[in-house]
This record gives sequence, structure tokens and C-alpha cells, in this order.
Amino acid sequence: MSMMQRIEGTARDTATEQDPVALRGVLGRFATGVTIITAVSPAGDRVGVTANSFNTLSLDPPLILWSLALKAWSVDVFRATDRFAVNILSASQHGIARQFARAADDKFAGVEIEEGLGGVPLIKGAAAYLECSVHQRHPGGDHELYIGLVERSAATDHEPLIYLKSRFGGFAQHD
Repeated sequence: MSMMQRIEGTARDTATEQDPVALRGVLGRFATGVTIITAVSPAGDRVGVTANSFNTLSLDPPLILWSLALKAWSVDVFRATDRFAVNILSASQHGIARQFARAADDKFAGVEIEEGLGGVPLIKGAAAYLECSVHQRHPGGDHELYIGLVERSAATDHEPLIYLKSRFGGFAQHD
């Protein structure tokens, strides 16, 4: 028996043969933080989307990376704007994460915000904030990749929200 147990039970030779559902199950074993990426459309409408596809890219210059599904209803707004904010959610904000993960006319209903640079919404109570200008956009399969230049950032004492195997949770520390 191999040290690695297969989730599906059968190995595949190439990435092009991956079953998307099985691949999602494999990728779901990687714990991530949870963010809500927010922006303002040219018409002044606020948009936001829950994303765990967030990562640091560079400290010098300060760059971050995230991706947005091409089928997302807000993709046109993110393509039309030159700035966005990354709201790194706190452990108590799992309800807000779910709210922004679903299609809705007003995802901000009942959510306390402050205006960041360029009027971009910052969600109160988040663990951290990164206010960014769009540095680059790139195609990435069924997603579009956004590289942001961090113009302002802040952190709070709130514990971060974690996402693992399609569930939200907190962080257990080990010495």
C-alpha cells in the first residue's frame, strides 16, 4: 500500500483527465483564509465576492494575487475598476462569507462598512484589510487573475476565519 491514499481510488496520468469534482475534493484539503474582495463600479455600485483564492505575491513591490471565476456576476465590474479591497475575514464573520458567496441584489445588506481608498468598501470587524490598485489582470483558465499593488493595509487583533473541506472554522495553535 502506498503512503498516499487516493481519494478517488484510481490515479490519472495527466491533469487534463482530472474529474473536476474529485480535483475540488483534493484541493479542499488545503486550508485557506477567507476574504471578501470589494470594489465600486464606475456607476458607484458596490460589489463584493467571497474568495479564498488569495495569496501574497511580493513584498517589494507589495503585490497580492487573487482570482475570480469568469462566470461570476461581478466579473464585468472588477474588469472595469482600477481598485479593490481585500477584507480578510475574522472567525466570527462566517455568516458574511456565506452572504457574499451567493448571488443577491444587495450583498451589503446588514453589513457594516467603512469607505476605503476611492470609496471601496471595507467590512468592519475584519481581521485585516488590504487596499489595492489593479496592477495586472491575466487569463487563467475558467478564472481571471488579479494582481493588486497594496497601497494601504491594516490588521486587527481578531482571529482569522479558516476554510477547509467546504467548512468554516477557526485556528488552533500548536507550540
